[in-house]
Amino acid sequence: MAETVANILAATADGDIALVAPGRAPLDHGSLRAHVAATVADLNGRGIGRGDRVAIVLPNGPEMASAFLAVAAGAITAPLNPTYTADEFAFYLDDLAPAALLVEAGSTSPAIAAARDRSIPLLEITSDDDGTAGLFSIAGESSGAGIGNGGPAAADDDALILHTSGTTSRPKMVPLSQANICASARHIRDSLALTTADRCLNVMPLFHIHGLMAAVLASMTAGASVFCCPGFNALSVFAWLKEANASWYTAVPTMHQTILARAERNRDVIANLDLRFVRSSSASLPPQVMAALEETFGAPVIEAYGMTEAAHQMASNPLPPAPRKPGSVGIAAGPEVAVMDDGGTLLASGAKGEVVIRGPDVFAGYANNPDATAEAFTDGWFRTGDQGIIDGDGYLTLTGRLKEIINRGGEKVSPREVDEVLMDHPAVAQVVTFAMPHDKLGEEVAAAVVLAPDASSEDGKVEQDLRAFAGERLAAFKVPRKIVILEDIPKGATGKLQRIGLAEKLGLT
Repeated sequence: MAETVANILAATADGDIALVAPGRAPLDHGSLRAHVAATVADLNGRGIGRGDRVAIVLPNGPEMASAFLAVAAGAITAPLNPTYTADEFAFYLDDLAPAALLVEAGSTSPAIAAARDRSIPLLEITSDDDGTAGLFSIAGESSGAGIGNGGPAAADDDALILHTSGTTSRPKMVPLSQANICASARHIRDSLALTTADRCLNVMPLFHIHGLMAAVLASMTAGASVFCCPGFNALSVFAWLKEANASWYTAVPTMHQTILARAERNRDVIANLDLRFVRSSSASLPPQVMAALEETFGAPVIEAYGMTEAAHQMASNPLPPAPRKPGSVGIAAGPEVAVMDDGGTLLASGAKGEVVIRGPDVFAGYANNPDATAEAFTDGWFRTGDQGIIDGDGYLTLTGRLKEIINRGGEKVSPREVDEVLMDHPAVAQVVTFAMPHDKLGEEVAAAVVLAPDASSEDGKVEQDLRAFAGERLAAFKVPRKIVILEDIPKGATGKLQRIGLAEKLGLT
């Protein structure tokens, strides 16, 4: 059983395709393995090895995928969002204290100045845009230190460090060991029945756990291939699906909705696709969107549930012929999954409580933050901060983030429940329900809505219609008192809709 990235790469067949990119020659597994070994040796020669962190600021694409694998094989990879500001890079580099910063040659990223201000060595990768996908060479500064821990990493070494989103607090560092990420990759491979014949189209950013684990490392574990896109682009997705001859793709719900919006004009491409399934994760998938995707692509949609602290996947709906339950994130598909009350007692099926997990995928604790670690674990179970119910068949349904639950004068409202009701209205293309401050109740229910292309927002009638529609299906205290019509709802870096802080962003505080 592979417990390191190097072990995973060692088990693949030389001639099978590993990495592909638009218009590029593919890289096979044997060549990828040799490239990773050479990169580890190069880093070792620069004084960087096991236990050293390497911050990576690269655009999405095959070089980002191979850099993630190569750095993780012999050191600790710390991918950062290339769109961060100078202040954000300063914060993350201070927190990480990396041994080097890896960027592409010619980069003008503000990360470079932030690294130089901190005397962090700069490494530049050079690749051929017309050459083999994923191959690069490194030039740049040496750390000047000798290497005491060279070669491939061990199972208990850290492999990957990512930060939590920091929506409600200072971002926390999540160190994931080689064993953590390899366990997660195996579990994703097994739940999706991935084989060497599978071809994943990756549109997810590779500074985020979803794309790194579900698309890249799970595919490597199966000896399969990944078509590495330069980011999500709705105008190019169908061309990429065709060029990749994809057997599956994974994305967040907002991406799926954007793809659906362009499906009608790409019927000829869809007719010739051979998708085995479509995967959705990182945010709740409205059942209406799941149904539309399955009808459009003629393939099952597999909704999964993941988070950084679990090296991504925790639960997943199974492939056919096992049942998929719309609105559910499926059965345990990695760590053990249970529901716990506030006092730390595990609850029986059908009871609502906080979702907790434990197992080989789950990290050991936040870096340099013992208080946060102590608060997050109870009797060996990691408290996810999500509220949910496990039914008699073992399927988990999430009812909301505990921090997102709206407390309207003591009445608790699940934003997701309101979302799903409003999504049934024909005028609604996208919705996110959120808490709005109220001087007497503390919080009031509000919703931001993007209208369907043929819907009209004239005279404010649509807001009245939506409230009336919700009032027929929800208790009165759950009906949004404020509905804001927007062209676009604010999203995070990975395309997830943002509930927390939305009232402030929209000037409703």
